[in-house]
Amino acid sequence: MIDWLAFLLVFVSALIGTVVVVSAYSLGIRLLTVSGRTPIVTPAEFTDAITIVTPAEIKQAEKRAKKAAKKSPLTDGQKRAALVGAWACFAVSGFAVLVGIYLIVGDHLIKIFS
Repeated sequence: MIDWLAFLLVFVSALIGTVVVVSAYSLGIRLLTVSGRTPIVTPAEFTDAITIVTPAEIKQAEKRAKKAAKKSPLTDGQKRAALVGAWACFAVSGFAVLVGIYLIVGDHLIKIFS
């Protein structure tokens, strides 16, 4: 016998958790960019990569990011507030992930250590 109510509860919980994690992380990245701290991730170089980013291209991307940060119409206080908001969004996203992990393995860990 399938407990459809429990199935629906798990489905809705997973959907809400996914929306919270993705939304908080996306908003954090957006606020980080608005604050003038564009995250630049240099790609790893693999020998079998289809495209390889040259150091000149990496420098050019960093230069564009600095130029965009200088053009920001925000005051220093607004940039600082956006940075704090970004880190708060990252904290919410990380906390949601930790709560999800606890819900999955929490009871098992309590039984093991008690």
